[in-house]
Parts: sequence; structure tokens; C-alpha cells
Amino acid sequence: MTPPLIGITTYLEPSARWGDWHLPAALLPAAYHRMAQRAGARALLLPPDEDPAAAADLLSRLDGLVTAGGPDVDPARYRADRDPRTGPPYPERDAWELALTREALARDVPLLAVCRGMQLLNVSLGGTLVQHMPTTEAHRGAPGVFGAHQVRPVPGTLLAKVLDEEETVSVPTYHHQAVDTLGEGLVPSAHATGDHTVEAVELPDADGFVLGLQWHPEAGEDLRVMAALVTAARAQRVSQEC
Repeated sequence: MTPPLIGITTYLEPSARWGDWHLPAALLPAAYHRMAQRAGARALLLPPDEDPAAAADLLSRLDGLVTAGGPDVDPARYRADRDPRTGPPYPERDAWELALTREALARDVPLLAVCRGMQLLNVSLGGTLVQHMPTTEAHRGAPGVFGAHQVRPVPGTLLAKVLDEEETVSVPTYHHQAVDTLGEGLVPSAHATGDHTVEAVELPDADGFVLGLQWHPEAGEDLRVMAALVTAARAQRVSQEC
């Protein structure tokens, strides 16, 4: 069977530098597409698109979706005042990834939402975010450096099954915001062992694979979550072809 096609969202930066160039750019850390490839998929990068029909068009062609990490979600998206420690808004990316997330849920396209992606998944279902955690230092390293901490999967959840029902798992982490009120239908599937921060969410009533991780699997060597997405994407393709 042809490897499943996994779309991965990208940053949209007003100024990026490479070689002789210093220009606006859509970009993504290479660890994301390499993670998908190592798990047996083909990777397609999805920069923001202002066409309202683009999300539906793409999701009709993809076997799975990864919404990547990145800047803070605009608090206006969940009807909150801006905390002074919240980063600047990225309206194009917010709008694009919310549209992709909602379309993936509507079409039962397997979805892995990473860090910011998990927060957007929560917001897309009516949830809210903590804009700056009191225990931020435990959840990220120095600027530009991933930290690490332990998470405890909730027994019996999709995530616990993917992680072989391990009691705790060490994960690469870099975030200062987190899920507050859960979106409709979402349940927590992992917590940080230190402060009980929600570290993963899932949608048990969904017909397809829906999993959000607050940590960064692309920054580590554990492929189990990505492999589970790829397995679900293969099944999605088979069901469409039947």
C-alpha cells in the first residue's frame, strides 16, 4: 500500500533568514516531517491559506493531520482578556489551523495535535487556556531548548494503549500555557506528575483517531504516538477505498 499522506501545519513568519535571504517564510522544524517519514508516512507541509475552501479541499485528500507547535493562541479565540505574558497574535495561523482542526473532526480524519495544536483543539471545541502557568519553569528549558518531565497517562485511554499502559513516560516539553476548561467531549488522557497539568487530551466519542499532546514528540525518539496516527491514517485510506 502507498504510504499514507500526513499533512503538517507550518509557521508563517514575517521575517526569516537563510543563506543570503531575509524574507517572510512558511517554515517548520525538520523534526516534524522526519518523524512522520520514520513512522512510514509521506509528509505534506500546510502553510496558512486564506481561501475558506482550502481546509475542506485539503482534508479530502489527506489521510491524517498534524497541527504543529508554535506561538500562543490569541485569547480572543476563547473570549479572554490578554495576559501581558501572552505572545503576539498570529491571526492567519490561528484561523487556518482552527479551520483544519474543525474539518478534520467533521471528516473523521486522524488528528495528532501537538502543543499549540492541542490548545487549538481545545479552543475549537469551546475550551479555554491558562495563559501563563505558575509552574512554567517545570515545563520548558532555557529559550530555544526543550526541557523534560514525567507524565502519567490515564489508564484505559487511547494514549495509555498507545504507550503500552506505561505508568509514567518522560517527554520533551516547551510551553508556558495549558488547557484550562476542557472543550466539549474532550477528556484528559495524561497529566504531569509534578503539578497535574493536563498533558494530553482525546475525544473518546469521535469515530476516528483524535489525540492532543502538550509535549513535543518530534523532539524525542519515541515514535509510538506518530506510528499510531499513521496506522489510523492507513485504516482511513482503506475505508475510503472500499
